[in-house]
Amino acid sequence: MGRRWCRAAAVAGVLALAMTGLEPAPDRVGPPVGGLAWTDCGGGFECAALQVPLVHGRPGEQVELAVIRLPASGGAGERIGSLVVNPGGPGASGVEYVRAARVVLGGEVRKRFDVVGFDPRGVGTSAPVECLSDAELDAFVALDGTPDTAGERLALEEGARRFAEGCRRRSGRLLPHLGTVNVARDLDLLRQALGERRLTYLGKSYGTLLGAVYAKLFPGRVRAMVLDGALDPGRSRARLGVEQAAGFERALRAYVEDCLAVGGCPFMSRTVDGALEEVSGLLRRTDGRPLRGDGRRGVTQAVAVLGLLGPLYDRALWPELGEALRRAFKGDGALLLRNADQLTGRRDDGTYSNETEANLAVNCADGGYPRRPATYGRIAAATAARGRAPRFGAYLVWSSLPCAYWPHPPELGPLDVKGAAPILVVGTERDPVTPYAWARRLAGALGSGVLLRYGGDGHTAYGGGSRCVDEVVERYLVAGVVPEDGAVCPGIG
Repeated sequence: MGRRWCRAAAVAGVLALAMTGLEPAPDRVGPPVGGLAWTDCGGGFECAALQVPLVHGRPGEQVELAVIRLPASGGAGERIGSLVVNPGGPGASGVEYVRAARVVLGGEVRKRFDVVGFDPRGVGTSAPVECLSDAELDAFVALDGTPDTAGERLALEEGARRFAEGCRRRSGRLLPHLGTVNVARDLDLLRQALGERRLTYLGKSYGTLLGAVYAKLFPGRVRAMVLDGALDPGRSRARLGVEQAAGFERALRAYVEDCLAVGGCPFMSRTVDGALEEVSGLLRRTDGRPLRGDGRRGVTQAVAVLGLLGPLYDRALWPELGEALRRAFKGDGALLLRNADQLTGRRDDGTYSNETEANLAVNCADGGYPRRPATYGRIAAATAARGRAPRFGAYLVWSSLPCAYWPHPPELGPLDVKGAAPILVVGTERDPVTPYAWARRLAGALGSGVLLRYGGDGHTAYGGGSRCVDEVVERYLVAGVVPEDGAVCPGIG
């Protein structure tokens, strides 16, 4: 695959970064679930639909979830059961992720498990949440994300308000029930429908939040769980947004250092700080005058930021970032625009997937964001004053502003997991999206968490080229072999 499947829609800013404080669920959280009716859907995959309650614990309206599996390639004597996967977001399609299973998962895993994915409620083809038209999303994505005048701030606030109101108007029945607690309960109904006594699960990025919430609600139903690119359970949303921005800054610095060492860079300067200042200068120029885009859309500062963030998810995309910068320094922002489109789910025909809308809707439903727009401004200003994330800090703080206008109360609180089997948490030292410190803190919060440290770059580690990480993860999933807590896999250059 081109871009890492674990990416989140960065336009939504901070990922859903708090954990549920609900008590563990009783054994029965909904009506009994029968088996799934699988049908062939091409390429060796089988598809089904799972009916789940719109409101768990209350009979009535149902939501249909799209489910897919790639049957285990081994014989009946080798098959262990089902491995349920979630690629992150929130908003990324689990169905599409499983379509890429032959690329993103190891052969031993595919031999021993049916690989199962689902589009969570509100995502993809599972009752997708809708908020804005395609043209309105174009305008929303392009809004100035670093307002430095009263007019720019007013426009950003109005855009955020329109987004929240659009979600309420177009998806009102779903909106109160999109949070991660509901998805975790859906996941347990999927486990039952698959005929599994306990859950085997791989979650990346936001998928680590889903896994942790599941372990809180159903600790005795965890067989094995890998949480890769982990979220921090203990920080406020505002604090996490700043830390995430700092992670992208570290990734940008790592790219520049590598570029200057290897050669062929787009920069005039021969120093790291000088090259970073060239990037800052480019963003300042786009704040006042957009770059040329695709002939219909210009590249505003917000779009340029997204165009930089996308290739920072994966070291393999650094050459792509260099070419985008080379052209942008000459006034051509077409490659930055393409990167931004990939990150926000905009297709070549101008239509959007619902990834951006679902990302914000789920994050806002989970809650924990400031409710006063002025608070976002104060946090952005403090971040800029400290110089911690000069290129990305203000943008990532402001990008979650729609949550200030969200019409429903939040669902999540502190995390406290007790009684689960060992859970493997994987953290990458220079992960730009979910900093390594978050993995360390999540492993500590899980009670049974075991931390694996990968000394490399990029967002998430499993399937990213490290044989060491892949072997540790796969031994754990297949045989239940738990590594030593704090084990380290070296990075690859």
